[in-house]
Amino acid sequence: MSSWFSLASFYENHLCRTFNSSGLLPQTIEIDTQTTISYWGPNPKKCQSIKKPNLVLLHGFGPRSVWQWGPQVKTLAPHFNLYVPDLIFFGNSTTKSSDRSTVFQAVSIGKLLEILEVKSYSVMGTSYGGFVAYHMARLFGDRVEKVIIASSALNKKASDHQEFLERAKVEKAEDVMLPKKANQLRNLMKLAMVNCPPYLPDFLLNDFIKNMYRENLEEKKELMKEFDFGNEACLHVSPLQQEVLIIWGECDQIFPFKKAQELMKLLGDKARLEVIKNTSHMPHCEDIKKFNDIVMKFLTESQTCR
Repeated sequence: MSSWFSLASFYENHLCRTFNSSGLLPQTIEIDTQTTISYWGPNPKKCQSIKKPNLVLLHGFGPRSVWQWGPQVKTLAPHFNLYVPDLIFFGNSTTKSSDRSTVFQAVSIGKLLEILEVKSYSVMGTSYGGFVAYHMARLFGDRVEKVIIASSALNKKASDHQEFLERAKVEKAEDVMLPKKANQLRNLMKLAMVNCPPYLPDFLLNDFIKNMYRENLEEKKELMKEFDFGNEACLHVSPLQQEVLIIWGECDQIFPFKKAQELMKLLGDKARLEVIKNTSHMPHCEDIKKFNDIVMKFLTESQTCR
């Protein structure tokens, strides 16, 4: 069955149509001699005539951006010029550089926006993308207006990493985050969602693995090394100058809720925390309306204050 019909490809086409109908176009730019970024963004001609604030959406460690921000694009596009990049080694974004850090990801997206002459913007990142969003706020403080960090434990430590491996019942994080087999994808879904589908056949899960996780597999393993702590080291989290909204699923099994409470204190007085009940690591997909309402309220207040 999967040899002649791919549900994953069919659904991705649906997502692309959603992005298109929201006024976004798929585009690719060489930001320097080594790095190419693919992204969804507004039509450059229409963007000049319609003045809206700019918002950058940074996806997590998993499928490319169109898979992760589909539930948000329709709601946000009428109010913002959306820029939805594929981070490096996701989708068609790639580099010849040997740098695999989230700082490099942040610098690369910053270069993209500079080339596009996007002078100011807010940034929202989920999970892995939250690390990139944090670095963008830190590095481009004169350009980044507001920051939303969703389900992203910037304050993760070696002990947290070990606890995650024990919860997931695996020896290596890549066996969860980069599933190669149907049972591994099932495990990821159970960790990432509260209301996981009761049963999906192997051929369907393998179809999704083929379409979402096979590209640049070795490079993604290298990206993950930043989070494979060999000691009690962690990212030094400093307060940001921008207002920060932290959004977290109450039942998150990848980054437990206690990390959100700790992170809010580390990010300082301008940080606030919103918790979405009955969701895990993907509140933006598990409770779409609640997540979008929280984001819109925060960013609308931001516009009023400027």
